[in-house]
Amino acid sequence: MRTKKQENATNVLGLPVKESEVIAAELNILLSNFQVYYQNLRGIHWNIRGKRFFDLHVKFEELYNDAQLKIDMIAERVLTLGGTPLHTLEDYIANNRLEVGKNISKDTEAVQLIMTSIADLLKIERIILDESDKISDEGTNSMMSDFIKEQEKTMWMMKAWSEEEI
Repeated sequence: MRTKKQENATNVLGLPVKESEVIAAELNILLSNFQVYYQNLRGIHWNIRGKRFFDLHVKFEELYNDAQLKIDMIAERVLTLGGTPLHTLEDYIANNRLEVGKNISKDTEAVQLIMTSIADLLKIERIILDESDKISDEGTNSMMSDFIKEQEKTMWMMKAWSEEEI
């Protein structure tokens, strides 16, 4: 049982310890899902076929490079909040909420997987944004806001591509 002093304790960032632990746990869920998203992107990058190969191959590489940067940012934020970032495949699979893409080589299926994955990542990020906002955790807020803004734009572009007439 926590004492009154422990309940009101703050970390070195001046944020409440208990709430920071919750946010770090949510960030670990996001980290796990980003790892699956990253691997999905690698798979479709490697396996894409068809007349749009050259354009999509480059786009998927851009997306997985961006995901790799975000993975590092998320893990470092977990550490900043005093947590330990998950780092095993077992943990990633246990916390995954995304569809796993396997042997996807068709352009429309690949883009649909990306759109579905981004939609699921956005749900997790908005939960984190809401929780971090409650304790004025501007570091996490800023990161989530940036991720959301970028992913909403990617979603718009993927949706525009999906509606293209062939």
